[in-house]
Amino acid sequence: MTTHGYEEGRLDLPFVGICTFGKYPYVADWDAIDADVAVLGAPFDFGCQWRSGARMGPRGIREASTLFSFGHAGAYDFEDDIVYLPADKTRIVDIGDADIVHTDTMKSHANIEAGVRKILAAGAIPVVMGGDHSINIPCINAFSDQEPVHLVQVDAHLDFVDERHGVRYGHGNPMRRAAEKDYVTGLSQIGIRNVSSTARDGYEDARQRGSDILSVRQFRRLGVEAVLERIPANVRYYLTVDIDAFDPSIASGTGTPSHGGFYYYEVLELIDGLCKRGNIVGMDLVEVAPDYDPTTSTSTLAAQLMMNTIGRMLHHR
Repeated sequence: MTTHGYEEGRLDLPFVGICTFGKYPYVADWDAIDADVAVLGAPFDFGCQWRSGARMGPRGIREASTLFSFGHAGAYDFEDDIVYLPADKTRIVDIGDADIVHTDTMKSHANIEAGVRKILAAGAIPVVMGGDHSINIPCINAFSDQEPVHLVQVDAHLDFVDERHGVRYGHGNPMRRAAEKDYVTGLSQIGIRNVSSTARDGYEDARQRGSDILSVRQFRRLGVEAVLERIPANVRYYLTVDIDAFDPSIASGTGTPSHGGFYYYEVLELIDGLCKRGNIVGMDLVEVAPDYDPTTSTSTLAAQLMMNTIGRMLHHR
């Protein structure tokens, strides 16, 4: 029998084998999901307004994630004195990608939504790899029969455009679409900065609908603990992370890079605080476009953040 990471089995180094997320088991049958967390790829980037390429994000993140395939030992964090993702207590599966129909946004979004609904029906937490940020729309749609959620967005852009030239489901629209749902109780929009895809009236509309908007500079002035205090406690969170929330110096592989962004530990500490403050019940990470980063640093950042987020979600729940 092949045993991952044990002395009596294969060594199974990160560069060996098939690139599922974190080298966790692949489940092709979406009616047979038995896990705490299920990872789904959403390789859709028809919503882009500038550079495309995020359709390759799931592949890039999966390959990068094999670096963090920790095996039976899990991931020991000496600062927290916690072993995250121990094999004997960790049930994570990769269910592959939603089918994308080229040029057909609505069909592609429907296929993504179907995948998230299958994960939720199995009692697992959906973790979705984009794709551009429009894939958040079907992800949020899939929560229509779930308990309410508070949406926490980490992003350079507000993404609160209602409609532009008839476009309502591009990557500038997802937070507006989410705010329209009666089961989305509010939005915390963090990292917003500089030239944005949303005009002033979009910011005013977002605030009127209850959004709390913070830039990177405001986040740093307040500090992580003060920012967490602004987010409702003891509720269910849906977390959406756009990789362009991070500074292009560490995340150049994205369609709309914006200087002045976050660094790794700022976002990890925010997410760690969220996991202690409430329950993250769904997540997407979007806009990784590997072809713009030949160093693969962006994909590695995305994989590392996802691994550490999942570890904290499972540990603190």
